[in-house]
Amino acid sequence: MNHDAIVLGAGIVGIATGIHLLRRGRTVLLVDKSEPGRETSFGNAGIIQREGVRPHPFPRDLHTLIQVGLHLSTAARYEPLALPRLAPPLLRYWWESSPDHYRKVVQNYAPLIGRSIITHDDLIKASGPEAEALISRYGWHLAFRTPEKLEHEIAKAKGDHDQFGIGFEVLDWPALKAVEPALLGGLAGAIHWTDPWTVRDPGALVTQYFRLFEKLGGQFLRGAASGLTPDGQGWSVSVDGQSHAARQAVIALGPWAPDVLEPLGYRLPLFVKRGYHMHYHKAEAAALNHLLLDPEVGYAMAPMERGIRITTGAEFAERDAAPTPIQLGKAEDAARQLFPLGERVDPEPWKGARPCTPDMMPIISKAPRHDGLFVGIGHAHHGFTLGPATGELLAQAMTGEATAIDIKPFRMERFMGG
Repeated sequence: MNHDAIVLGAGIVGIATGIHLLRRGRTVLLVDKSEPGRETSFGNAGIIQREGVRPHPFPRDLHTLIQVGLHLSTAARYEPLALPRLAPPLLRYWWESSPDHYRKVVQNYAPLIGRSIITHDDLIKASGPEAEALISRYGWHLAFRTPEKLEHEIAKAKGDHDQFGIGFEVLDWPALKAVEPALLGGLAGAIHWTDPWTVRDPGALVTQYFRLFEKLGGQFLRGAASGLTPDGQGWSVSVDGQSHAARQAVIALGPWAPDVLEPLGYRLPLFVKRGYHMHYHKAEAAALNHLLLDPEVGYAMAPMERGIRITTGAEFAERDAAPTPIQLGKAEDAARQLFPLGERVDPEPWKGARPCTPDMMPIISKAPRHDGLFVGIGHAHHGFTLGPATGELLAQAMTGEATAIDIKPFRMERFMGG
């Protein structure tokens, strides 16, 4: 064996898994066709969502379904040509979003989200001052245009505070305006989630984690991996024609995981929610101090190193289909009602694909039919939040330790009749 473990995928999940294995004395080869952290880990809104105990359910109210069905929604849209393949997992997604099922999902999901700040804090401290400089511990604003929606969400926030200890405060319009003087109006107020952290350059933070991985002795190989196969007492994979072997292997390839899993006999009901972002100059001397999410329209607006980043909601489409950044244009128009955005910074919108499962929970698991094979995928909107926690749990499972939380709810078998 050349290594103790080969980790396929150098996003935040793969890097964190490598770090936690190296800390346990294992040798690790990290493989990716791209530079570390340049895919889905790079393009998100930059929130470590400690408050995110409720993953995004499939909408079940008629108004929202009509809005999405007629392509009137900014928060979600679909590509009609993709529906035949997407229909089976989306139907199960709808089923799992029923009140009884969803209640169980939240109960299982909350302990995992509870590890988010703890495990990020660990890696930030280990990575040093350059990582620390990227972090804000203020939280973020969930802002509402109508008092009725704000009151509805306040009631839900109180429930999450009572059940899960999630911290928040309510800001009416004058209080929100005092924190964000450049806002133009049109808002009733906001919930200020106080527990989450935000990051002014998510890709840069993942780069800092990758440097920690290298500092601990991890090896990175850039190239296209293929042919992951059991090999005697371990696993072998070909990277640009050269074979590499290890006792254990980890698939942390996000939306590209099926390309490796399906040849091994694992056909999972995975799908993607694509998303886009664009950076904008600030108009005149306007400043956005903290991330603001506009849920009644369906986008986030965040201060980043390159400017104000707008990130879109969910686009249900094939992973590799051509970009259709229609939602971004709608989000930009809505954001300009609230904040004086300047011109676009980027020549083209960035596009990424969030890897999703029908029950809204990731797969953090040993592969049931193969020894030494582990999988960490399917984090949907919370990949950046949960990458370090997933890496910790996978490394613990791979080395025979007791895991920090029970990972049975995240086992792969739940999609295989097990």
